[in-house]
Amino acid sequence: MRRRPDIEAANLHAVDAADRLLLDVAAEALATTTPGGVAVIGDNFGALTLGLAVQHGISDIRVHQDPLTGVLALAANAADAGSSDCYRSLRLGEELLTGATVVLMRLPRGLAELSEIADAVARYASKDVTVFAGGRDKHLTLAMNGVLGQVFASVTPSLGRQKSRVLVAKDPKSLGIEPFPVTEVITDLGLTVVAHGAAFSGAKLDIGTRFLLDFVPRMRDADLVVDLGCGTGILAVALARHRPDAAVVATDQSAAAVASAIATADANGVGDRVQVVRDDAMASIADGTVDLIVCNPPFHLGAAVHTGAAVKMFEAAGRVLRPGGELWTVYNAHLNYRGMLQRLVGRTDVVGRNRKFTVARSISNGRRLTH
Repeated sequence: MRRRPDIEAANLHAVDAADRLLLDVAAEALATTTPGGVAVIGDNFGALTLGLAVQHGISDIRVHQDPLTGVLALAANAADAGSSDCYRSLRLGEELLTGATVVLMRLPRGLAELSEIADAVARYASKDVTVFAGGRDKHLTLAMNGVLGQVFASVTPSLGRQKSRVLVAKDPKSLGIEPFPVTEVITDLGLTVVAHGAAFSGAKLDIGTRFLLDFVPRMRDADLVVDLGCGTGILAVALARHRPDAAVVATDQSAAAVASAIATADANGVGDRVQVVRDDAMASIADGTVDLIVCNPPFHLGAAVHTGAAVKMFEAAGRVLRPGGELWTVYNAHLNYRGMLQRLVGRTDVVGRNRKFTVARSISNGRRLTH
């Protein structure tokens, strides 16, 4: 199996011990399921879904993956295995979970994401559902047991193996109103933020994004603006407000981010002027068509500290910007991305710096369009 189209490197793997342990711990429950009775959530690159199909003969598997790269990796790996017809990709919610008696999931790092997933499973799956939630020991916390325990009466850890463990949850409790998405008003900016559990920084304003917002009035005039890696869509909303005549596109590979950005744009009265797209590094945007891009790139891939995601974003910016178009980036000061930006986009100047973050402006020289 491979990670493609996600970043591939020697220290990044498509399958790990937690995937194998999940399939083994759930084996007895899987033996009695009927077609359509199994749902998979957070399958990184398809190991769980294809393991169910190949090892356990399970069919009609319902799958939810928040990152688009995971969706595409599963599709590619399933095609390689001749198993493309074994699963369906669905949004987190009722269609994914209704009637499910077994749910396999990779535990997300964020407790808010886990809370939204657990609530959805308890709310929509069969009342006799068993949830097998696994991960690597170094990423597990007791707080995860607590989150599951809020909606399931029974939460039991499995025996560990190869530094991995599975939490087994049963007996969903009666629930009130759905807790997600959450909404928060940032009073000093007059901004309403709406967030699903997996959206970066939730409904709060990330301090890097807050710093970049100070520079929006200095950014060039533009007909087409892109908020790359938009998260909850705060920058896209700010750009739409400041440039009422510009077309604004907010793009992110996270399904939760896309849903959050749509809701945030609507909540701030600019939903008709902000187009939100689930996309991997602007793959759907044509070369040399964008005047202005803003970006607060991640510096990790899942649990691994890795600059590959930022490199991919910068390469994409170099491709889609018109000659003279601008990329405005905020990043942790210690990363020193300036040289990389200059190489991949064009002349780059540091225009702002505080104790934690740097803001850089890169001007496209159009070199990428000639390759």
